[in-house]
Amino acid sequence: MKKIMGLLLTTLLVMSLFVGCGSKEKDAEPTGGNDSNQSSSEKDQGNNGDNSADKPKVGVTIYKFDDNFMTYTRNAMTSAAEGNAELVMNDSQNNQSVQNDQVDVMINKGVKALVINLVDPGAAPTIADKAKAADIPLIFVNKEYPEGTDKIDYDKVWYVGTQSKESGDIQGKLVAEAWKAHPEWDRNGDGVMQYVMLMGEPGHPDAEARTKYSVEYIKNEGIKVEELEKQTGMWDATKGKELMTTWLGKEGDKIEMVLCNNDGMALGVVEALKADGYFSDGKYMPVVGVDAIPEALDLIQQDIMLGTVLNDPLNQGRVSIEMAINSAAGKDVLDGLDFSLDETKAVRIPYQPITKDNLDLAKKAYGME
Repeated sequence: MKKIMGLLLTTLLVMSLFVGCGSKEKDAEPTGGNDSNQSSSEKDQGNNGDNSADKPKVGVTIYKFDDNFMTYTRNAMTSAAEGNAELVMNDSQNNQSVQNDQVDVMINKGVKALVINLVDPGAAPTIADKAKAADIPLIFVNKEYPEGTDKIDYDKVWYVGTQSKESGDIQGKLVAEAWKAHPEWDRNGDGVMQYVMLMGEPGHPDAEARTKYSVEYIKNEGIKVEELEKQTGMWDATKGKELMTTWLGKEGDKIEMVLCNNDGMALGVVEALKADGYFSDGKYMPVVGVDAIPEALDLIQQDIMLGTVLNDPLNQGRVSIEMAINSAAGKDVLDGLDFSLDETKAVRIPYQPITKDNLDLAKKAYGME
């Protein structure tokens, strides 16, 4: 019996020692010592594996993600940054106050350069002041400060985009040539082009220029015009459809031409026209836009849209990111780029007229080929 009791006591003592060891290990876990060391090790391995420590962090804001054209531009930015930079991408939701706050947050997070697609072009000096205070290079893309980048009080600010007047001129030329080639489009035979105009965002330099210079070019070609309706569709397909539906109810067959500041609105216009019986049984309405987005190219291919103007999103996105990377590294901002700066410190991406005859040009610009 004594031997049995001794064995039991020995067994209990050994078990208590194991339990004690288990308690000590369990109590150590909440300190986080081992977890912290492991996380640090994993983070270091990640940096060594992809060299992310050598890639500059570039802060980007897009005025709104659901804009047709800027979606393609944003995708081009992502492609340009792959393997070269870490992008901090923001949707400003078409709100300048939101965009201002996003810039502040990105600066506080230590971005090395900023690429900003402005909500309000007039806010460019405010954004530039923020970048200047942090000594961070700044590239505006697509929306230009109306007075020019060279008028902003900061030496590390540039613009990538287009020459707004050029898009209006090209659209006007496209319309004028087609109108002269199709006398049947003058339905009432009065020798006057009765048109409606869908404008982009009020105050946007591109919208203002396309509205003005497209019509001026048409008139300078000796074509008489009459403006039946002109309203902003805010670059939006749904608003374009709503406006065109209203105008068809009001003006009916008096409308002979539809000019749109962008393809997004033109897509909505086409939907409204289809609902009214156009583009079938020989009933046709010429519609022109700007941007040459793939959806518009499909409509041109089908002989529905008359034409558009190529607004190159791939180069706007790519060049703005490559300039940001260069400036963040202290290099010449155009290092390795086949572009030059004009007198306003801007890189100008040229527009191109697009009809059914040269769709391949636009498809290539959008990476469709």
